[in-house]
Amino acid sequence: MNFIKKTAMAGCILSLVFTGACAKNQAQSDEATPAKIAADAKVEEKTPTAARTVEEMIDQNAGVLIEEHMDQKLETLESWDRQQYLDFIEQTFNPIAEKEFKTYFTKHKNLTGDQIYDYLVYMLGSGNYKSYYEKLAAYDHGYVMPELPNGEDKVTAKQKKVNNLVLMDASGSMNEVIAGQTKMEQAKEAISGFVKSIPEDANVSLIAYGHVGSSADSDKAKSCSSVETVYPLSSYQPENFTTSINSFQASGWTPLAGAINKAGEILQAYPSDEYYNQVYIVSDGVETCDGDPVAAAQQLQSQNIEAKVHIIGLNVDNEGQQQLKQVADSGGGEYITVDDPAELEVQITEKWKPTLGQLVWTQGVTLQQSVDAMERMNEIYNPLYYASSAELNRIKQAVYYLNKEKLITDDVENQVLEIAESMEDIRNNHFSEIKEAKELEREQAKEEINAKVEEWRKQWQEE
Repeated sequence: MNFIKKTAMAGCILSLVFTGACAKNQAQSDEATPAKIAADAKVEEKTPTAARTVEEMIDQNAGVLIEEHMDQKLETLESWDRQQYLDFIEQTFNPIAEKEFKTYFTKHKNLTGDQIYDYLVYMLGSGNYKSYYEKLAAYDHGYVMPELPNGEDKVTAKQKKVNNLVLMDASGSMNEVIAGQTKMEQAKEAISGFVKSIPEDANVSLIAYGHVGSSADSDKAKSCSSVETVYPLSSYQPENFTTSINSFQASGWTPLAGAINKAGEILQAYPSDEYYNQVYIVSDGVETCDGDPVAAAQQLQSQNIEAKVHIIGLNVDNEGQQQLKQVADSGGGEYITVDDPAELEVQITEKWKPTLGQLVWTQGVTLQQSVDAMERMNEIYNPLYYASSAELNRIKQAVYYLNKEKLITDDVENQVLEIAESMEDIRNNHFSEIKEAKELEREQAKEEINAKVEEWRKQWQEE
């Protein structure tokens, strides 16, 4: 009996001890232990104070959720592509963010508007500001003053002249008839039309080569030495030029190098610091007089006359095209080939006149340059603006969600919205001010360049 009582008593004691222990453990779990306090403090430490100045906002990192769950390029998309960002936010991102916010704000109640804004920027802030801002600050319109005959010296502008030397291939192959006319006839018509278009104060010269003798071997030496200035370098006189261009016919070999060397001899008296020297060649084939036209063209460029060599190949075979292109490249000019002689005059108009026209029809800032400069600005500024707007909208959606879930009050909601909107205003106003300043610089540069070009053009025309 005593044994039973002792056993029962012992059981009661054990039960009381166990029950007390359980109660103690439960009490401890309900209390804020030092470890739990430290853990909560650590969570709080993860939320830095959000930027309140534009400089700080530019340097801010992407929010934790943004960096982890979103391709940051999405928020900078615009136009039709922006729908990709909006769809991602609605369908993928918001559910993730709302789950995170519900957990956090259930544990962290009674936060102030500033504390909530700090947390939301820490989680949702854009990380795109710095890269685009640096590009905006470094933006340059890219407009360059075109090369004028004088640079910026008005006196020099009136002194600098243009020399145009036309070298015409008069070898026997130019007698080939195509479309009812010989190549020579078609070339003469095209050249005559070209020289009529040059400025009145520009000089022109016509050099014929290979127009003596025949293509027979016995006439090679005679023909290869036949390079003649049929119209001496001077102003264009229509009647005299017509007489000169009709004074020879196609007949012999092709001393192309000799003709280029002849042009170099003529231009020795016209250095590039006072003259713009251009050499134009119409030919239907390669050098046949053992000369080196590539070296001859290179010499024109290396000398102080700096003459450019432009060539139109008339119905030239592959070998001829390769050589003539090398000649033009060595002479710093352009080569084009014409298979249909009827296109010869069109090509001369399109290719030679603009080359000559770089002096007479020089443009200031073109429409295309203006468009390109504006597009480059938009490629920088628009993503910056969209990133700023996207950050604000993400914060707004988060705040609306928290209020709907009764995790924050109406007053706190309004406080956070006011802070977020004021920060966006600070960002956007700063970005806009820089953009406007850069655009003003761009327009001033455009007006300055165009004014100088127009002034030069008038001086040139009044010469």
